[in-house]
Amino acid sequence: MMELTINGQVYQFNFGMGFLRDANKTVSEKINNATDKKKDVGATYMIAGIMDGDPEDLVNALDLANKGQNPRVTRALLDSYIEDPNTDIDQLFEDTLDFLERANATRKLVERLKKRIEEAKAKAEQNQN
Repeated sequence: MMELTINGQVYQFNFGMGFLRDANKTVSEKINNATDKKKDVGATYMIAGIMDGDPEDLVNALDLANKGQNPRVTRALLDSYIEDPNTDIDQLFEDTLDFLERANATRKLVERLKKRIEEAKAKAEQNQN
């Protein structure tokens, strides 16, 4: 469970199966170009966005991870927290990715994304030579 203190209030964030299901529902893709079969894959895009430093994906992930928690953080509060010049945004991205890497529900997904990134970097370096 990840915790953030925002305006003196402690909020908890759980990157479990509920988070994964809700995140996946944000994007659907066709399976093998099938005309009617789709798979929800939004978590992949959301986590990749966090790895890439996208603050919108970070807010979306934190909002979903706080769902069902008490107290409930609002998107407006998350937005203002991200925009606050006193917030160490780099550390927030790092902490969030750390929790995503350790949570059973998202660990394998993060590992696959990191592997793909490393493979793409290696291929790009190979093409430069």
